[in-house]
Amino acid sequence: MTTPISVLLVDDQDLVRMGLRTLFGSEDGYTVAGEAADGLAAVEQAAATRPDVVLMDIRMPGIDGLEATRRIAADPDLDGVRVIVLTTFERDEYVFDALRHGASGFLLKNTPPAELLAAVRTVAEGAALLSPTVTRTLIREFVEVTPRRPTPHPRLGDLTAREREIVALVAQGLTNHEIAERLVVSPATARTHVSRAMTKLGARDRAQLVVFAYQSGLA
Repeated sequence: MTTPISVLLVDDQDLVRMGLRTLFGSEDGYTVAGEAADGLAAVEQAAATRPDVVLMDIRMPGIDGLEATRRIAADPDLDGVRVIVLTTFERDEYVFDALRHGASGFLLKNTPPAELLAAVRTVAEGAALLSPTVTRTLIREFVEVTPRRPTPHPRLGDLTAREREIVALVAQGLTNHEIAERLVVSPATARTHVSRAMTKLGARDRAQLVVFAYQSGLA
């Protein structure tokens, strides 16, 4: 029997938490690990329950969801915990900051329930939740709105030419299969290159790899 995906629900609105609790509590394959109404409580609950995924609001009392995400991602004891930022605000800086602070995905609260369930499973399985919309937002933030001088990752030089090319394609939102088609290699080869690039750069997942790519000027 497959172990249910445990989800920590973080939102300062009781009604929102109740809705999420009802959704995940009624679906096979999911379980609610706990709840928190502010950022500090979220960090404490994450440490206490070690959920697979945290659904994190941004605007909350005390520390906000971005800082709570940063603290969770920085804690080596919570290395397996993934964060999805779930908010009503689709602002460029929130998307980028959420990913920069260690989130594995970014969703709006009007996301249909079925898509939210699928997103949690995607992130729990170790993949990043980077929709084309989020990728376009990142491109707009880095290229069109506020062009900035690249700050290369300190280990960028460890990448081979092929790995740098792969990272740039990941930053465009391409899947391993799409990368394989673009470079005329097997999906397994593309997956291996992505994995090696993540290891060399110390990226938690593809989301952080995209951030590194933009910061380093690869995309």
